[in-house]
Amino acid sequence: MTLSNHPHTRRRRLGVGAAAAGLLAALLAVSPAAATPGPGDESASRTAAGSQAAASAKKDVATGEIPGQDEIVHSRNIEHLSNTPKDALAGTNSDLAFQGKYAFAGNYDGFRVFDLSNPKKPRTVTQVLCPGSQNDISVSGDLLFLSTDSSRSDDSCNSTTQPATEKSSWEGIKVFDISDVRHPEYVASVETACGSHTHTLVPERKDVYVYVSSYSPSASFPDCQPPHDGISVIKVPRKAPQQAKVIDFPVLFPDGGNPGSPVNPGVSATTGCHDITTLPSKDLAAGACMGDGILLDIKNPAKPRVIDRVQDNKNFAFWHSATFNQKADKVVFTDELGGGGAATCNAEVGPDKGADGIYDIVGKGDKRKLVFRSYYKIPRHQADTENCVAHNGSLIPVKGKDLMVQAWYQGGVSVWDFTNSRKPQEIAYFERGPLSTDQLALGGSWSAYYYNGLIYSNDIEKGFDVLKISDRRTDPAKKIKVSELNVQTQPDYFDRH
Repeated sequence: MTLSNHPHTRRRRLGVGAAAAGLLAALLAVSPAAATPGPGDESASRTAAGSQAAASAKKDVATGEIPGQDEIVHSRNIEHLSNTPKDALAGTNSDLAFQGKYAFAGNYDGFRVFDLSNPKKPRTVTQVLCPGSQNDISVSGDLLFLSTDSSRSDDSCNSTTQPATEKSSWEGIKVFDISDVRHPEYVASVETACGSHTHTLVPERKDVYVYVSSYSPSASFPDCQPPHDGISVIKVPRKAPQQAKVIDFPVLFPDGGNPGSPVNPGVSATTGCHDITTLPSKDLAAGACMGDGILLDIKNPAKPRVIDRVQDNKNFAFWHSATFNQKADKVVFTDELGGGGAATCNAEVGPDKGADGIYDIVGKGDKRKLVFRSYYKIPRHQADTENCVAHNGSLIPVKGKDLMVQAWYQGGVSVWDFTNSRKPQEIAYFERGPLSTDQLALGGSWSAYYYNGLIYSNDIEKGFDVLKISDRRTDPAKKIKVSELNVQTQPDYFDRH
């Protein structure tokens, strides 16, 4: 079923008032810190939905307010070219990276490599079994990096789960040699404090710097002690990756960061960062750090330095990720309300919570400031059995425009325009109906990225999707080609040498 490109095609009519207050209270009572379904190695789970939520979901499917279970719907300017289901790796699909004709797809059980030569039928090149959530993934030259943020018995790909309270447990970064992409070779590992929930590269000619984001320390964890107010910086020599090591742990929040509840109810206390995005061409980075958003100077990649810091203690629960526009005068921060495991794309939660926050960067040098302009949230309400909140996305490179494609878990994939940072608007979408109308089932698009003319989405349960957008606003991007893309290391699309 294909729907017209209209933002109100599928808007649910939900009551507010007492029900809204009850749902918000429940959401705020649950810490949003852990990105669903981690930490751990299990695939996305299902939890019983309340009878009212289940009844509402079934009613809205029956009346056409939302798509039927697993039904695909999309705007007229989106074409679904292909879906490749999971295969040997049955765990939760996570992030994506790209190099040449290949896509590298993270999975809680390891990673999978696709040949994209025929986007209507991507071909699996290899699947590597190496459990350790989230297996956040990136590539640079002959090196591939994986994040392990679940406590393991050792650093091998044969490890098993082990409590973080045990000193011998291991979490951190794994490095693979992908010079032969069909036979990746595990060549190095680096243990990092509190593991590696995500990581971000700053590639240089001889070395790759890796910023490791992790959080939630505990006095009972020998390798993850509070306050943990910074990030780990790893230096990886390209010609000798086995010599990779942590070279610094810069403290980004000397005052401890956002204190969270009860000072700021419903807001995560800052105990590290969730994700960092670098823009090496501008010597900048933006950090999404639980209760804080930060702007950093990375002119010296070994010594990232905070320029400015902002909080939103009204509508942001958990600062999750960041995206610069190409001019580096805006940053889009995402709020992962409910940790990615809650139904927040509905009338009860409203348009400002679990949304994107658009900030302008004003001023110059060390006087640059992040100034809030507006929120963006998908304009289609989802079932109360669908986990839905802002998640990973990337720029669509069109000169003079600020366009982005973004994953919203079971809210699907949204293409939107924030050229006017005060008036963002959606221009295309793709989604599936709920995985279940009886249970809150975790699924949907984890990452949706634009790469060399097409949109690629890694769906937690349904697998690898390829989409084609045909729209006069995005068509100029088809002329832009890059040889490698790690979305958290943003390229300069228009001034590449």
